[in-house]
Amino acid sequence: MSSNLYERVRNCSAHRKPRDENKDYILANPAEFAPLVRFAFEVQDKDSHKACWILEIVAYERLKWFIEPLDFICANLSKLNDESAIRPISKICQLLVDAHFKKPETGISLSPDQLQKIIEADFDWLIGDTKVAAKAYAMRTLFVIGQHIDWIHPELKTILDKDYQHHSAAYKAAAREILKKLAKTP
Repeated sequence: MSSNLYERVRNCSAHRKPRDENKDYILANPAEFAPLVRFAFEVQDKDSHKACWILEIVAYERLKWFIEPLDFICANLSKLNDESAIRPISKICQLLVDAHFKKPETGISLSPDQLQKIIEADFDWLIGDTKVAAKAYAMRTLFVIGQHIDWIHPELKTILDKDYQHHSAAYKAAAREILKKLAKTP
């Protein structure tokens, strides 16, 4: 990773403007994308979660860029332990799964192994002690995957039913949305 990129990431804040500036920098310097992805999973670095913030907004504009490092990303999902990293990466997983299943014209194609790693991470985030946003992204991602893999929906429904009463209003709203969809699914 270039020292310029490292400084940009290190100095990034959660505010939208600096994240957009860093996204614009990455879009203008595509060679910096791969080092940014690697840095996002260097969980021992206290600033690695900031790379995740930038990756999330890059994903909205250049999701195809995630094809090449997809094996690396999926293999390292379980390493994430910082809430500030899990939330944006769980959103990226949702975008990738949506593109794979709903928008084949995007060219995003997940291998069975990559899907399995995303499924495992999403269930871990859903049942683990993660914050609501990551749980909501995970349940939405699992719902989409479950439309194509039979065992996902029953497991998802069991977890949502069991955990519903023990969570916040935000969790309950997302869970209600998914439970309603599950009730309509044969």
